[in-house]
Amino acid sequence: MSERYDIAIIGSGPAGLSAALNARIRKKNFIIFGNKELTSKLAKAHEINNYLGFYKKSGKELQEEFNKHLEEMDINITEERINNVYAMGDYFALMVNEKMYEATSVILATGVEYGKLFDGEERLLGKGVGYCATCDAPLYRGKVVTIVSYNKHEEEEANFIASIASKVNYIPMYKEKVEVDPSIEIINDTPVGIIGEDKVSKLKLKNSEIETDGIFILRDSISPGQLVPGLKIVDNHIEVDRLMRTSIKGCFAAGDIVGKPYQYIKSAGEGNIATLSAVSYVDSVSKK
Repeated sequence: MSERYDIAIIGSGPAGLSAALNARIRKKNFIIFGNKELTSKLAKAHEINNYLGFYKKSGKELQEEFNKHLEEMDINITEERINNVYAMGDYFALMVNEKMYEATSVILATGVEYGKLFDGEERLLGKGVGYCATCDAPLYRGKVVTIVSYNKHEEEEANFIASIASKVNYIPMYKEKVEVDPSIEIINDTPVGIIGEDKVSKLKLKNSEIETDGIFILRDSISPGQLVPGLKIVDNHIEVDRLMRTSIKGCFAAGDIVGKPYQYIKSAGEGNIATLSAVSYVDSVSKK
């Protein structure tokens, strides 16, 4: 049986880090998933003047302060991407490719950088459209696979698929140099829609169309409704109350993912509240 954490935090922006900090202070057994590198939003922030106590700081400088605090509190970020979260009654199952984590409560703090869905993407999800190439790779043995990638890190997934599929098309949505297996065809074009009746047949691009049996869309994060089935979403944000509780018992959310204003200090405050609520929930479950 795998270890069951009290709290699993998904996201390592200000909301997720604040949640982790307070989970440590409250002496809970927790895990935080995210990226140790600067988030793209913070990286772009030239000067921040509305974060109390940190005047005229750039996003990079603010992140450095966050990192010092995490180091001081002995908090480590687990660099794995959660593909799905399932409510199992008295705990949550968090899926990472072929691996699973368990937690009594979950805090969602993934921000809003999951991008707009392509036409046909939602309708054909599970019918040739997927978000985890390594999970579904065996289904595409000897078939044509197309990967739409938003991050250079995903090149390894493309190489893995290339060892199984008959052909792999790779569409990079990032600016860095693409370094994939020579057998992979790199297509520098912009996807606009996915075509198919009961299953995927083609990917429509701005300047062309390609026939394909499967499409993997590897974004940095996926939309909250796809991440956690059954979650109530309003205007593309997770609906929460003032205690950061979502529509699913034991699941909390904080930061940009719950709505405007998209401000770092607001996100950090919500991360704090989400953890306090999660702690109360975990304590109430343990008393049963």
